[in-house]
Amino acid sequence: MSTMAAQYLQHLDTGRRPDLPETTAGTIRLDVRGDGGTSHWYLTIADQHVAVTRSADEAELVVRADRAVFDQLASGERHLAAALLRNELTVRGNIRLLMALRRIFPGPSGARHPRELGQAALAERDQRR
Repeated sequence: MSTMAAQYLQHLDTGRRPDLPETTAGTIRLDVRGDGGTSHWYLTIADQHVAVTRSADEAELVVRADRAVFDQLASGERHLAAALLRNELTVRGNIRLLMALRRIFPGPSGARHPRELGQAALAERDQRR
């Protein structure tokens, strides 16, 4: 696997991830094509924690893509849903886990939550009064 995505997955914090719903649980296998072969990453999600191992075991959701696509996902340059709609990756299995995977990969750099933008706008408006 490429440096960007491999490093991201190897250093993925195994601590609690409050951005994952408490009820989300399952297994995801990432099949990364490149260098004449396929490397496999196995993610186990339970109790708002993510464990990452290297395994080709069967999973509830299997996501396949080229190395470059996973690199862009890991760097925040590409959104998971956009890659799926562009047919840059394929999925098989429990599609609900795809939304959990979307929360595991980072968003674009400099992105902010809409609530933060609204609060900043309200604060600015109150200062002008």
